[in-house]
Amino acid sequence: MNLSELKEKIKSLSHLYLQEIISVRRHFHTYPELGFREYNTSDYIASKLNEYDISFRRGIAKTGIVALIKGAKKNGKVIALRADMDALSIHENNEKNYRSCADGVMHACGHDVHIACLLGAAKILNELKNEFGGTIKLFFQPSEEVFPGGAIAMINEGVLETPKVAHVFGQHVFPSLDAGKIGLKPGKYMASTDEIYITVTGKGGHAATPELVVNPITIATTVLLELSKEFEKNKPSDSPSLLAFGKIAGEGGTNVIPDEVKIDGTMRAFDEEWRAKAHGIISSVASQVAQNMGGSCNVNIVKGYPFLVNDDMLTSEVKRLAIDYLGHENVVDLDMRLTAEDFAYFSQKVPSCFYRLGTRNEAKGIISNLHTSTFDVDESCMITGMGLMAWIAVNELK
Repeated sequence: MNLSELKEKIKSLSHLYLQEIISVRRHFHTYPELGFREYNTSDYIASKLNEYDISFRRGIAKTGIVALIKGAKKNGKVIALRADMDALSIHENNEKNYRSCADGVMHACGHDVHIACLLGAAKILNELKNEFGGTIKLFFQPSEEVFPGGAIAMINEGVLETPKVAHVFGQHVFPSLDAGKIGLKPGKYMASTDEIYITVTGKGGHAATPELVVNPITIATTVLLELSKEFEKNKPSDSPSLLAFGKIAGEGGTNVIPDEVKIDGTMRAFDEEWRAKAHGIISSVASQVAQNMGGSCNVNIVKGYPFLVNDDMLTSEVKRLAIDYLGHENVVDLDMRLTAEDFAYFSQKVPSCFYRLGTRNEAKGIISNLHTSTFDVDESCMITGMGLMAWIAVNELK
């Protein structure tokens, strides 16, 4: 069949399989698992792949799966489609019949949707494999939410090799966009992310004897103010970056000065040179402030995911295909984001495209943001999710 007929076939199959894929998504939502512990998730994915007669390997990066669909036509090209599998440590407050049954664990970032859409796309592509050539690798990836992340672990185990992958595509739910729409941005899209752990040490004691103590809380607050000032003064004007602290803990009391205070934060950037420079600024400023105030400071910077860059040409092609498949009004240009994603590791290795899948439906009250206890999606989004992914793949391998 020609591409026009193929497009209509994919749309038809996406609608036909929607109820099954909704059921698949709800299974994952009901039984969420945390990073590198997605054993039951992996079992269920394997059962669906067996049902679809798609070959696969398990146990990659502990719980990951790589499946293969080979087209019947002659073409040596290899592409990969990726979905992450892990949930978050959040207690769900939705009252749906598919709400999480794991106390304190929830698919609050939509990875249940990602897996279901990839399985839907896999079923469609396997049914249409006589219409394209080459090979499609399906990456079911563990632990996107927790450093060091499952993407780099899978890469280190060779998923981009044998056969060598030319392009990787990924999608992520986006509650700012209505269901039925997608969004994308060529070039730098999501930031690098580093975890900042600062321990300020002073000398504890009775609050009413200030001459006998060195108050680490006072030092810590000064450290935070000085870090903010120096970061803002030095950060590049042409590249977004951020330094923020979300936790400060000193185990004292109303009249008890603690010996130490712990501060946890994050840094985000799109510039590796500035990223390295900023690490030095954070360490030197914090240590110098503490020393000047009679205390000491230990700074531990855990370097996390790199920034995510969408290949310009590939992303332009995905945009063209999306407009063809969904209509111009349903394809949105996005801005850079200071959020982070370990898909970035794939994007740093091979030309890749990571786009966003709209999930919002205000009429149904589906408006909650990612990483909240009331997050949910308009499940009709999965018609778009599985269909567009299949459409991109067949065009890559036609």
